[in-house]
Amino acid sequence: MQYIRIQHIDDPLFAKMHRLMQEVFPPEEVLEYSLWKEPLEDPGIRVFVAVHDEEVVGATEYRYYTDLNVAMTDFTIIGREGLGVGRFLAKQREKDLHALAAENGKELYGMFAEIYDPYRVEEHAFGGIKPMDPFVRREVLSHLGYKRTNFSYVHPSWQNDGEAVSGLDLGFMPTDENQTELSADLIVTFLKRYYAVLPEKPEAWLKMVDGLSAKETVELLPL
Repeated sequence: MQYIRIQHIDDPLFAKMHRLMQEVFPPEEVLEYSLWKEPLEDPGIRVFVAVHDEEVVGATEYRYYTDLNVAMTDFTIIGREGLGVGRFLAKQREKDLHALAAENGKELYGMFAEIYDPYRVEEHAFGGIKPMDPFVRREVLSHLGYKRTNFSYVHPSWQNDGEAVSGLDLGFMPTDENQTELSADLIVTFLKRYYAVLPEKPEAWLKMVDGLSAKETVELLPL
């Protein structure tokens, strides 16, 4: 299996990846095809696919913020069972991020991820791909070391229609597994930067950010 970075919308592997995204994720979570041009060319956004027998069998997108010394996993897709795609992507991503942090003269502080809560929202079928089942994914992310930030989380829809998307937790995987809280200011700074690309912010998101701004720390709880 190969771990290949995609940096241009005309890369044939991107068409395969985008098709896989549409099969797996609900529509409000998938950025329209043409709008990927700038993100793919952004050196700070890292999009990699797992390629097996010339087919895209998995993908992951993530980014590293040098000033915050944190990463964000945008998504991870496991497109085929029985190949170890999930572990392959996780280990390759981990190596890449630790190398980026080392280049920055630091040890990676941790990594954010938005994590579906299937105990609240059950309609996401994820294309019928069993490893992408939200119950399975949540448990896998817990095994990897992700924790749940203790506040009610929403995010702006990636369709940029001003709607709030709920049914998720904002997760964080600290490098120090004994860490039990996170700076609220770090969360606010991260969220404002991450969603700066979407001008249409829902009122629920703005209220959430204001609420976080009034806090000093946020608990990290088990998933």
